[in-house]
Amino acid sequence: MKRKELPIVQKTYDFIKWYIPILNRLPRDHRFQLGDRIITQLYETLEALINAQYASHKLPRLEAINSKLDLLRYQTRLLHDFGLISTERYEHSAKHLVGIGNELGGWIKQQRSLST
Repeated sequence: MKRKELPIVQKTYDFIKWYIPILNRLPRDHRFQLGDRIITQLYETLEALINAQYASHKLPRLEAINSKLDLLRYQTRLLHDFGLISTERYEHSAKHLVGIGNELGGWIKQQRSLST
């Protein structure tokens, strides 16, 4: 029996599919610094979400993912402030990150209510 995929995992997956090609087109000096860090952070976030899904104690893992998302927000903002992505792409990525953050916040809230 196939386990149903969590919406937050699919949203993160879709965001990665959209974002990685943009990051791969960054100028060389930024691609190998900020771009690679963002790519690593994206993959680690997806991996952490999948692992949290199967963990018996989810809350500490979810809170750690929350800080990863915050870092992604700042890194993306840096791309925009350096003029490396357009305002439209920045807004699109921000919408994705807010959506993922809202899903994560709901999951954290649910886990906190289970632990009390």
